[in-house]
Amino acid sequence: MISIKACHVVLLALLCAIVLTAAPAAVAQDSPVKAVAGEDVNLDTSLYLILATNRDVEDGKLNPAVEPIVKRLREALPFKHYAVVGTFLNRVKNNGRLDVSWVGSPFMVPSAAPAALNNPSFNNFGAVVRLVTDSSGSDLVRMSELKFGAQLPIITAQATTTNASMGSTPIATVQYQNIGLRTDISMREGSPVIAGTLSVGPQGDAVVVAVAARRAN
Repeated sequence: MISIKACHVVLLALLCAIVLTAAPAAVAQDSPVKAVAGEDVNLDTSLYLILATNRDVEDGKLNPAVEPIVKRLREALPFKHYAVVGTFLNRVKNNGRLDVSWVGSPFMVPSAAPAALNNPSFNNFGAVVRLVTDSSGSDLVRMSELKFGAQLPIITAQATTTNASMGSTPIATVQYQNIGLRTDISMREGSPVIAGTLSVGPQGDAVVVAVAARRAN
């Protein structure tokens, strides 16, 4: 006849076996799912620069991709007009660093001071771009160390000089102003999001920086 003590030992052993068997399954259920995207995947990144102003300018035709953003801006910011003044497309390898710079005048519109149109702006954009998954397993694009910067020409004074051969010639005094932002951001693949809003110049204008990324075809 098996003693009560022996029965307790057998029962304890069975319970230990059940716990050890079930433990890995429980850990697997509680652990977040992290899909590892292929390193050879390329991503197309889009940078949109949107001018927000209260000056009397015409709203330009909007890229369909940024129409939801502009609608949100109209609801949130007190500007009368919005226009996309720069769209830039670049390709980067998954988990790679994108770093570009360019010279241009993307923030100026036809009604801006003509003298400023001859002065270029100096711009840069960069980020570490990678595909990730959230806790529900949905794909996201993460831009870490995202930075956008620009040096913009600002007219600080207007003078008139008199020259016998040229007559009266207006000369603008232009100074360069640094603007920029730095942040980390995540977004749904292919859906543009607002990264930040920057004030530009004494006329009260603002530049809205929006970004998007998706797997390259």
